[in-house]
Amino acid sequence: MSDTAMMPPHAGAATGPHVPDEGPNPVATAHKDIPLEDIASPLANATSRTPRLITREEVSNHNTKTDKWLILHNKVYDVTRFATRHPGGYKVISHYAGEDGTDAWDAFHIHPERVQKYMHALYIGDVADPSESELQRDFRELRSALDKAGMFKASPLFYLLQIGHIVGLEILAYLVLANFGVSVNTVLVSAALLTVVQAQAGWHQHDLGHLSVFPEASWNHYMHKFVIGVTKAASADWWNHRHNQHHAKPNVVMKDPDITIPYLFLFGEKMPYLWGLKKRGKMPYNWQHVYFFLTFPPLLLPLYFHYENIYFAIKKRTYLDVLCTVIFFIKLFYLYTPIMGAGWAFAFYMFVRFLESHWFVWVTQMNHIPMEVDKEAGRDWVSMQLAATCNVDGGYFNDWFTGHLNYQIEHHLFPTMPRHNYHKVAPLVQSLCRKHGLEYQSKPLLTAFADIIHSLKKSGEIWLEAYNLT
Repeated sequence: MSDTAMMPPHAGAATGPHVPDEGPNPVATAHKDIPLEDIASPLANATSRTPRLITREEVSNHNTKTDKWLILHNKVYDVTRFATRHPGGYKVISHYAGEDGTDAWDAFHIHPERVQKYMHALYIGDVADPSESELQRDFRELRSALDKAGMFKASPLFYLLQIGHIVGLEILAYLVLANFGVSVNTVLVSAALLTVVQAQAGWHQHDLGHLSVFPEASWNHYMHKFVIGVTKAASADWWNHRHNQHHAKPNVVMKDPDITIPYLFLFGEKMPYLWGLKKRGKMPYNWQHVYFFLTFPPLLLPLYFHYENIYFAIKKRTYLDVLCTVIFFIKLFYLYTPIMGAGWAFAFYMFVRFLESHWFVWVTQMNHIPMEVDKEAGRDWVSMQLAATCNVDGGYFNDWFTGHLNYQIEHHLFPTMPRHNYHKVAPLVQSLCRKHGLEYQSKPLLTAFADIIHSLKKSGEIWLEAYNLT
């Protein structure tokens, strides 16, 4: 993980590639390393005014495309013009227009204090009626304690081992074909090894995209572009554009692009009911738990992945991402064309993508599809993340297989935290949830997979029942 032209305003649908409009005059690329002073300074004259006391109700009225106010740590900022130049993307900051974005702000920035000083040009006043629930206070105290305990610092050894096993398996996959020739057995073995490489490289680029590996944001950005482009043939800017929105508002209709394939899948309970009443869509949603197997896992990466990356690169002119992707395919054809020919080399690549797509879909959907999907409910950061997210039990295999995304609750609460620390903070998060009566779900891996199908079936049945009411 939106307000996109490709999604009907009432759609509640499944994860799928699409590139929504960024809004008026959007930045060309998300999370670009633009000096913050170069972004904020030109806006100073447009937003500077005598600071005043502003009620939360007044702030909530400034949430339109041409008028956006935002609360951060009880200070109010006019981000109307800044939103189009926001390095993290127009939509992410726009999703919090009219709201208190304090916890989201702290979650996304690894050095918020550095960014804060550039926000003065956008400052218009203080919150007249500051409020902080007990849950918010406890969560912020927990985050501060974890920061002091070093839980946001990455282990160089962990990531060296992660990179080492990716590179080692990729070399091994090539040597299998280079030394033993092309046969059914060698192709299957090599493809299996490369599938592991692609899946694990996917988890690693995910860490870089969340600024979890290096202490400086710029280092993470540069390496993210290299890893996702040269090892995955994907665009870092495309990934940031989609994924930041997902984390900002998970499972929120019109804001999370990861629940959007219009007219293909319906998730949750409320949206299928509304679609059924209005007789929306062209699919037999009561069978979506069946056609899921024929569409989502086998086709997401081989088809949608390539289409959306190409479309995004052309639309946003992300030339550096295009260059990294070109390097990926140069390497692919240079290594495998002498062994099997260019045509078969590409077919071999697509077969690997087909295998990886199954791995990717089951792992990335198990934490969210079975959870609540609804329109914006105005929840606080913690309640929103717990309503949309569940965990899968930890363990050496589960942690490795899922890239530690089995600790999805911890990951969503603390997206910049290095994943090797999730299991350490999980007991503290569980304690916080118990204290405040929040459900903390954790289940076995296979149960989580099965719940995807059960959830799809239930949503389809709700749609059918509502459809037959009128």
